[in-house]
Amino acid sequence: MHGARLLRHAVPALVLALATVSPAASGTKIVSSWKSPDLGNETFAGKKVAALVMSSDESLRISAEEALARELTARGARGVAAYRVVPREELTDAAKARGWFERASVDGVVVLRIVSADKERVESPVVWTTPYYSSFWNYYGYGWTAVYAPVSVRENTIVVIETLVYSVPRDMLLWAGTSQTTNPAGAGKVVHDLTGAVVKEMKKQGLVGK
Repeated sequence: MHGARLLRHAVPALVLALATVSPAASGTKIVSSWKSPDLGNETFAGKKVAALVMSSDESLRISAEEALARELTARGARGVAAYRVVPREELTDAAKARGWFERASVDGVVVLRIVSADKERVESPVVWTTPYYSSFWNYYGYGWTAVYAPVSVRENTIVVIETLVYSVPRDMLLWAGTSQTTNPAGAGKVVHDLTGAVVKEMKKQGLVGK
C-alpha cells in the first residue's frame, strides 16, 4: 500500500501567486529523478493513464490535467484527466477515489504536485559605468568612503513540482522526479512546460511510446 499512502498524504497545500513575477530567466528543468528497480518492462502504451494535478486551484487543476492527458495520448497511452474520472467532492479521499480509478479501469496515474514556491534574494554588482568607476582616481576616493560592494537586489521565484508515476493494478510507484522553474510567467506556463518534460522522461523509461 506504499503508493496509496503517498497519494493520501500528498494533498494540495500551496496556491501559486505568480501574476507579478518577472518572466526573466524562466525555464523548467527536471533536477532529480528515480525509477523503481522493479520497473521491468512496464509500459502504458495503449493503456488508460489518468493525469492528476494536486492543487486546490480548480481552474489550474482542470487545465493542467487536460494538458498532461493530451501529452500522454500523443505518446501512445490513453490519457484522461482525473477530474473526468473522480467527482470533485471525493477527490481528496483516498478510499473513495480508489474505487473511481478502479471502476474506470485506469492502469496508471501521473501525479503532479506543487511542493514549494519560494522567493530567493539575489545580489548582483551594479553596472560599472557610473562616474565613480570611470576613472581610477575617481574610484579611489569613492572606494575608501564606501568599502562595501555596491549591489542591486532582485528576487527570484523558484517553483518546485514533484511528479510521480504509479501503476494502479500493482499499486506501485514506478518513477518519480522533481522539477524546478525559475521566475515563471504564471502557474499555467509552469505546468505546460513540465507536462512535456515529464512525458519525455516517461518515454526514456519505456513507459510510453514515441
